[in-house]
Amino acid sequence: MLIKLTSNTSGEMIMLAEHAHRLFHIIGKECTARGVFIAEQLPEAIEKLHRAVNDEKHALLEAERRARANHDDEDEDPEEKAAREEEYMAGRIGVHLGQRAQPLINLMEWTHKEGGFILWEAAKDF
Repeated sequence: MLIKLTSNTSGEMIMLAEHAHRLFHIIGKECTARGVFIAEQLPEAIEKLHRAVNDEKHALLEAERRARANHDDEDEDPEEKAAREEEYMAGRIGVHLGQRAQPLINLMEWTHKEGGFILWEAAKDF
């Protein structure tokens, strides 16, 4: 399912519901078929998204640091090493939160700069 977000000042964007659901959860918005981010809500929403992106980035960097620090550890349990490497690779492969969030962050920042609001619309609650 697609979610259409329309800014009254900055245009439109479309996002898959599964990705919008995660971002709306971070912001604290219900995933209803229709809704609005009013001008007063945008700064907090932008901050929450930036914080979540930075938290994920720091977690990935820490996983990479641990992976490198333990890379040559011969005494490490093979199952623990495999689990750690899987966690590390899961963070390195695929699309990160920042890549999913940045278009919405941009839309929100542009809209906030102009004192506008953002409406969203979907076929049903998501």
